[in-house]
Amino acid sequence: MPHAPFGSCLPSTPRAFTRRLAAGAALSALMIGGALMIGGVLTSPAHAQIALEAEMSARATAAAVPPTPSVPGPWMNTKLSPDERARLLESQLTLDERIGMLHGIMALPYKIEGLPDGVVWSAGYIPGVPRLGIPALRETDASLGVATPHRLRPDGATGLPAGLAIAATWSPELAYQGGAMVGDEATRKGFNVLLGGGVNLTREARNGRNFEYLGEDPLLAGTLAGQAIRGTQDQHIVATVKHFAINSQESSRRAVSAVIDEAPLRESDLLAFQFAIEAGKPGSVMCSYNRVNGPWACDSDFLLNKVLKGDWAYPGWVMSDWGATPALSAVTNGLDQQSGEQIDKEVFFDKPLKAAVEGGQIPAARVSDMVRRILRSLFATGVFDVKAPTGPIDFQAHADITRTVAEQGIVLLKNRGDVLPFAKGKRIAVIGGLADVGVLSGGGSSQVLAADGPNHDYKNGAFVHIGGTGELVHISDAIYQPDAPLKAIEDKAGKDNVFFADGRYVSESVAAAKDADIAIVFATQWNIEGQDVPDLSLPQGQDAVIAAVAAANPNTIVVLETGGPVAMPWLDKVAGVVEAWYPGTRGGQAIANVLFGDVNPSGHLPITFPKDESQLPSPVLAGFYERDRTKLIDAHYPEKSDVGYRWYAAKGLTPLFPFGYGLSYTTFAQGGLKASAGTKAGEAMKISFTVSNTGKRAGQDVGQVYLVSGPQGNRTRLLGFGRVDLKSGEKKTVSVSVDPRLLADFDAQAHEWKVAAGSYTVALGSDALSLGEKQTVTLKAQTLKP
Repeated sequence: MPHAPFGSCLPSTPRAFTRRLAAGAALSALMIGGALMIGGVLTSPAHAQIALEAEMSARATAAAVPPTPSVPGPWMNTKLSPDERARLLESQLTLDERIGMLHGIMALPYKIEGLPDGVVWSAGYIPGVPRLGIPALRETDASLGVATPHRLRPDGATGLPAGLAIAATWSPELAYQGGAMVGDEATRKGFNVLLGGGVNLTREARNGRNFEYLGEDPLLAGTLAGQAIRGTQDQHIVATVKHFAINSQESSRRAVSAVIDEAPLRESDLLAFQFAIEAGKPGSVMCSYNRVNGPWACDSDFLLNKVLKGDWAYPGWVMSDWGATPALSAVTNGLDQQSGEQIDKEVFFDKPLKAAVEGGQIPAARVSDMVRRILRSLFATGVFDVKAPTGPIDFQAHADITRTVAEQGIVLLKNRGDVLPFAKGKRIAVIGGLADVGVLSGGGSSQVLAADGPNHDYKNGAFVHIGGTGELVHISDAIYQPDAPLKAIEDKAGKDNVFFADGRYVSESVAAAKDADIAIVFATQWNIEGQDVPDLSLPQGQDAVIAAVAAANPNTIVVLETGGPVAMPWLDKVAGVVEAWYPGTRGGQAIANVLFGDVNPSGHLPITFPKDESQLPSPVLAGFYERDRTKLIDAHYPEKSDVGYRWYAAKGLTPLFPFGYGLSYTTFAQGGLKASAGTKAGEAMKISFTVSNTGKRAGQDVGQVYLVSGPQGNRTRLLGFGRVDLKSGEKKTVSVSVDPRLLADFDAQAHEWKVAAGSYTVALGSDALSLGEKQTVTLKAQTLKP
């Protein structure tokens, strides 16, 4: 049946239209030419905007204030600990009320008949208990901004740069600011649970979700994730660290088993989570889709009970990823809450759980523990006690934060002959990458639609359908944030000095390059949740375009907007390479500021760029070409705990660009390395060094200290780092306290960390390969709890 003419099916009023949506009339939605197609009804963006903005504003205001209990109880005494308050409150609940807090819907028009009153389309919703003042959990994705799930709401938000860009700053302070920004926008939109941040290590270079995460090193990723979580929860909203654990690929993500021994798992992926949880104290942990050594992660007694709640004494609650609850057995194996229940085979945590409790198969005490963990986090983060802000979001201030993160996360990889920064008066050809429209962003549950104005309505540069075979193929549109690099370059160079070729035709691109003093090729690699990339090439023939343009103009600069590492067969032919990642809401301005020298590039790679797939631990990605996504497969990790740069060091491989690498428009010198045994609890070594700016302009550098050998033999591991801001001629000292777990081996049989007695040599460097001064320290044997 053909669609009715535009607007003819619209309800007479925006409020009526909103009621139809809330009543579940829509079971599917998509964007067509900027309009919203819902259940066969094509609406204008303005019509949908008026209706849903009014509804969201009212609901956000209502959500900001927890329900007032009929009889205020002693649990509202803020002088008591969160644990005691949770115990007092939980004891007042009935079994049905407890069960009701342990499962929730994906709050979208998918396999449900409508949403409960007061619920907006979002990632998730779990009802509260109004008679006792327990608020409903209103959950939103994700780490990089308040996401717009499946693009069903017309409200936008501020988009942070990709997680890899945040990691490339090597700045805990910027990670905190970004987390606080997202938390502020989430609370002002009426949410009290943020489903971020992500801390999975980059084991697989082709993983479609690498852009969400924070790189390949446990210390760097865990430190920055912890600060982002802390920033979010300081806004009195629960943050969720995810995806626990070793969720290293999207191919067959609901069926693949990560096969790895306990010791290397503890020394790598789990250590990153441990650092993040210790620093950020997230209210919730989200377990992952994949299996780990057989059992599903959300049904893993080892991960959830033994490691997380046992060894780490984690006090918060474990929620499943959406549709990742495999069975009722997950209750006894440590899962506390079933999320996105309509995606699972059964709502295990509702009637089946109640029947099991009443029948004695599951202890009532276990259900009480599950509820207490949720309540404790609500008390600990202030969700219960602090009225959430409802005023307008300061989008300008937040855009400034994202621009700063993007600027400091951009990595200058090559700069032959100091072609950068650009001199004034040059004729510039800008080629490809939809640079006339905006900057690329990553897809999936972390997708942020850019806010444009005080009403939060979204305005995006482009929706480009990509398609594919991934799990989220129905929303496989590459979305560009509407901050066009072309305009930002024109603003600096003068519009008459800049011309654009879209890059679709090699001949046109070459002609543009020949007519210019400088050619800038914008190259993009779009990644999305649910879908990995098959190899490290740039898609859609972009490598050929770059090679042809470089042959036509030796002053060719490549600006990469990628979700992970890419091969560069043209590297020796171009003058410059800039890795901009997915640079967020003000990404176009950030790129131009770096190219023209208004900002000195200071990003350093948080991941290794291999030369090609042959350097990867697993040259073939497990399950990528498996069409049956339910078929159980295994993914083996020959690198064990030697993730990323440690693999290259152990195998003697030279990558394209090493972990920690990044150039500047000035020069730095690092020296004065001093190392000694630690004197404080939890400190294996004390290390200090100096960083000097030996160039002619101000800049920022990241000093890095690596272990290079110990009693166990030669090994490379980041022990500490420090980012410093220096004027020309200035020098600063950086001090690092080394966590003993970074020097230890995990003994699975003894169930403890062991630091062997003997000599440990550390080296100072600007990346994992460029190591300079060394110092050797003798340490006594030490054991630590897991």
